[in-house]
Amino acid sequence: MSDEIVFYHNPQSRAQMVHWMLEEAGAPYRIVPIDFAKGENRTPAFLALNPMGKLPTIEHRGMVVTETAAIIAYLADAFPAAGLAPPPGDARRAPYYRWLFFGAGCIEPAMLDKMMNRPPVERKAAVGWGSYEDVMATLRQALAGGPYLLGEAFSAADVYVGSELRWAMMFGAPGVKGEPVFEAYVARLSARPAARRTVAG
Repeated sequence: MSDEIVFYHNPQSRAQMVHWMLEEAGAPYRIVPIDFAKGENRTPAFLALNPMGKLPTIEHRGMVVTETAAIIAYLADAFPAAGLAPPPGDARRAPYYRWLFFGAGCIEPAMLDKMMNRPPVERKAAVGWGSYEDVMATLRQALAGGPYLLGEAFSAADVYVGSELRWAMMFGAPGVKGEPVFEAYVARLSARPAARRTVAG
């Protein structure tokens, strides 16, 4: 069975995060462009892969993987030679999972709340991310020791969290652009050759 990944991609989507991850992993992949304007994400063929009609979506070794954090975690384990995830049994596996899924469970919904001006919930405990301010303060603290979420070791968690912060800066999320810790972190990640290749491509 071919090890090539079929990567369904539109650069104006979260698939851009997976594109960077594919480059970091050194994974063999083939891009299948998906044109949202033409409704290519709503065709029967695509919906058979991902009933949500969303990107990113990949096929690998006869399996379909969807959801950004899941794809990033999957690729880190599928291509271990890249060293993008601490191996099982390594003590760093715990913070690696913590920050990877903090990106999915806290950063993204908190940012969307803030960017879409949704009213804050009366009880922070009622939502998993609490509040935007709590999420950003937690992330600042995590990155203060730097240079990466796992200290000296770059990981797939940085691909996801770094992509979210880069997106937040582009769209003017409060408390991100101009924040020295976030600016330095995003600049460090953006300078990586794999990240630069995906921007160029």
